[in-house]
Amino acid sequence: MKFRPLHDRVVVRRIDAEEKTKGGIIIPDTAQEKPSEGEILAIGPGGRDESGKLIPIDLKVGDRVLFGKWSGTEVKIDGKDMLIMKESDIMGVITDEIARKKAA
Repeated sequence: MKFRPLHDRVVVRRIDAEEKTKGGIIIPDTAQEKPSEGEILAIGPGGRDESGKLIPIDLKVGDRVLFGKWSGTEVKIDGKDMLIMKESDIMGVITDEIARKKAA
């Protein structure tokens, strides 16, 4: 990627929602909500506290995260839809254990 976010911002790629329910019903695109799950593609160096000391971001590239429905700013980078948001907009990181249970 040719983009580096500044301060405490991160670049997130949305992970597409399932197009079928568990019962097999297909959900049309117009009825689907935007997914609030994504993958971190790039991170900034971090924010600064009152004294000017750098506070590093507690995320890393490749983390799967959950964020609010209206979080971030939608942008196109290299022709792909991305979100740029502050670290504070991210609610949490999905661990491997949670991802395995979700896939099962």
